Amino acid sequence: MATLLPPSRVQALPPPPSFALWALGFRPFYLAASVYASLSIVLWVAQYAGWLPARFARLPLWHGHEMLFGYALAVIAGFLLTAGRNWTNRPTPTGKPLAALVLLWLAGRVLMLTPWPTAAALVNVAFPLAVAAALARPLLASRNRRNYFFVPLLALVGCAVAAMHLAWAGAFAWPPRASLQVGLDVVLFIVAVMGGRVIPMFTNNGIPGLAATRVPWLEKLALGSVLALLVADLAGAPATAIAVIAPVAAVAHAARLWLWQPWRTLSTPLVWVLHASYAWIVVYLALRTAAAVGAVPESAAVHALTIGAIGGMTIGMMTRTAKGHTARPLVADRYEVACYLLVQGAAIVRVLGATGAVDAYVTTLVVAGVCWSAAFALYAVRYWPVLSRPRLDGKPG
Repeated sequence: MATLLPPSRVQALPPPPSFALWALGFRPFYLAASVYASLSIVLWVAQYAGWLPARFARLPLWHGHEMLFGYALAVIAGFLLTAGRNWTNRPTPTGKPLAALVLLWLAGRVLMLTPWPTAAALVNVAFPLAVAAALARPLLASRNRRNYFFVPLLALVGCAVAAMHLAWAGAFAWPPRASLQVGLDVVLFIVAVMGGRVIPMFTNNGIPGLAATRVPWLEKLALGSVLALLVADLAGAPATAIAVIAPVAAVAHAARLWLWQPWRTLSTPLVWVLHASYAWIVVYLALRTAAAVGAVPESAAVHALTIGAIGGMTIGMMTRTAKGHTARPLVADRYEVACYLLVQGAAIVRVLGATGAVDAYVTTLVVAGVCWSAAFALYAVRYWPVLSRPRLDGKPG
């Protein structure tokens, strides 16, 4: 017969914390990235259109630096610090260590607007290296060799940031724009790797009866061609080399996407947004080929990648993984669909404006900027309760 403890000896379990923003990496980084993506583009578009009386960004290529090494890197950090725990079953930074990483990232954003370029350089180089160290600890402890490559990729991003700041200071004979291209290549590779892992899985899980597949030799060709572009850009290869590599990569990624059957995902927004965003990689590679032979401006290719592929994939993953890691239903509502459509619309308008297909460049830039900013502002408002409150199932994380 069971013996009941007297009421005085019964210890109730402590209630879960009501504020969970620092419980796992995706929470603060997704929120910070979305707020920054919205506000920074509003300011940049206003400055570019001449609506701001003075230049708020002191460094050339500030916009490119911040969207790549600010926004995109924050989302990648949040994703990797969250996925790293799942890959290794070991802890990644939470609480005060996680808050310190977020403050380091935030300091980089603020310092980019100040007359202290050395401090900005040190902080912005330190952030990807700090994320690499935080990720390396659980990967090495668990011998998770499959994901070791993320650590040197983050270190390479740190080197690209350092090269860009040194070039701005006149201490390194390296075009600052080349640092952006190397950074874009690294982010493209990360998107291609993770897209290949999660898009077929999410597709098959979300759409009964669909069999998205992967072919080993095609996977190697698709990822290898992106690495070849990275090596070519690091080496400063001539445009003819890009004109050879990029079309091969475009065909490989188009074939990869075809095997995932994107046309069957239209009724499932959490899935189609990932397919649509991955399709922009094919567009980017095709436009990069055209830019290499002088057929289109290079900025058309850049914005197909940055807005269409990176922006679309990140907003899709920020909604899908935030829902999954907070035990919420994996169904997109009208607000999330609006975010997806706004980012896709921004990509279409910006690329058309860059190619000259629309004879109103500043207008297309403003429209694309408004669409982008609205999408991420909507995400920040909609997901603040999701990211700051505990999981619905009471589990940690």
